[in-house]
Amino acid sequence: MSQAPNIDGVLIQWGDRLFYPGNRVVKTRPQPKLGAGAARQRATAIRERIEATVVRRAPQVMVKVTGGGRGMKAIAAHFRYISKNGRLDIEDERGETTRGKDTLPELADDWRFGGTLIDDIGDRREAFNIMLSMPRGTDPLTVQRAAREFAKAELADHKYVMVLHDHQANPHVHISVRAESKHGKRLNPRKADLHRWRETFAEKLRGHGVEAEATRQATRGRDRNYESLWRIKAREDGRLRTRQAATKSSPQARSTRTEAVETWMQVGRALAVSGDQADRDLARSIATFIREMPSTTPSAVPSRAPELRPVSKPIDIDPRR
Repeated sequence: MSQAPNIDGVLIQWGDRLFYPGNRVVKTRPQPKLGAGAARQRATAIRERIEATVVRRAPQVMVKVTGGGRGMKAIAAHFRYISKNGRLDIEDERGETTRGKDTLPELADDWRFGGTLIDDIGDRREAFNIMLSMPRGTDPLTVQRAAREFAKAELADHKYVMVLHDHQANPHVHISVRAESKHGKRLNPRKADLHRWRETFAEKLRGHGVEAEATRQATRGRDRNYESLWRIKAREDGRLRTRQAATKSSPQARSTRTEAVETWMQVGRALAVSGDQADRDLARSIATFIREMPSTTPSAVPSRAPELRPVSKPIDIDPRR
């Protein structure tokens, strides 16, 4: 029991790197110390994320920006596409639902004049197209409810419409959001925003009883390149003949995956010496998880959990080795 505070500290230090990359320690700015209660809660949350990832292998949410219109002509075309030319229900930010081909021009006019005028063709992006998806077997209406709550949380003050697609393998929701908010602030999603969006969507799904995680690919040992929607459509139309690489192979991607494996090993070593049997079982699951990672090399994987060494003092691992 005396080692528990140290184990919790290691979980917080290294677990944050796996699941909350935006919270990594900045060496030049000392981080505030957590109280005992807050540290325990943080460590418990990380244990839950570890179990969901390495034991239950919880389904991963997908949140993807698939493009966006630079003028009203392109935006209106996207309205037609996601609604199947008006055959599917379109829900706006007020929760109002419309259907029918004849409702689309009115929706386009609302966006055109609802703020700074959007010309038919423009130079800057006036809307972003977002897709929220879950694996096959997830209840589509639950995906829709979670997407609705996601939009209210993350896209507040923006005009947006959303359409559920449940006729394909994976239930997903298309959201088109006006770049300019009602207060004139422009949306400009970056990588950190996308990760937060995934976290928010997963949280909303869990609130409806659906197990969902938003773990980074590197943390899961994955390296898949998801092809952009514009590439898929361009190839279908015969305008593009080249294919995007199926896996990420850049030096940065390899470095990120290697760092993730070493971080998992740090977490596993801490749990392996815990006085709690559940922690030790989790350490063995981590060792198995690392061995099964498709992008790891045998030399980077511990052979079995008991060989994960104790953490009675800080461990010095240089990710660049």
